[in-house]
Amino acid sequence: MKHSALLAILLTAGAVVQAQAADYEDTARVVSVAPRMERYNIPRQECTTDAPAASGDRSNSGAIIGRVAGAAVGAGTGAIVGDRMQNGSAQPVQRCRTVYDTQERPSGYLVTYDYHGQTLTDFMPVEPGQSVRVRVHVQAVR
Repeated sequence: MKHSALLAILLTAGAVVQAQAADYEDTARVVSVAPRMERYNIPRQECTTDAPAASGDRSNSGAIIGRVAGAAVGAGTGAIVGDRMQNGSAQPVQRCRTVYDTQERPSGYLVTYDYHGQTLTDFMPVEPGQSVRVRVHVQAVR
């Protein structure tokens, strides 16, 4: 019986101490803000177009054969077709590679603020402006 009465008194005393603590929100004046920068590599494609290599040993025989064969369609058109058949039709070649651009962006802000004469510092994800909201916990000291 004595033990349960003592336990009840201790629990009640603990509840009274908890009831005396108070939390509330207030504002504090911002003293300084320092961005913390982080580097990012941004990939992008860089492409170039290479012209086909000119063949030094071009032959006119294909153009001549095409001109004779294409007389009904047109000598000029036949000459072009024959030339392409003989020497090939080289196309430009596009070559691409990935390059990285480095950029810096703020990853957050180290904020120093003053609350009733106390200077405090905290890391925040966004710039706070001229003041910050603070949570104040008040409890009696014995």
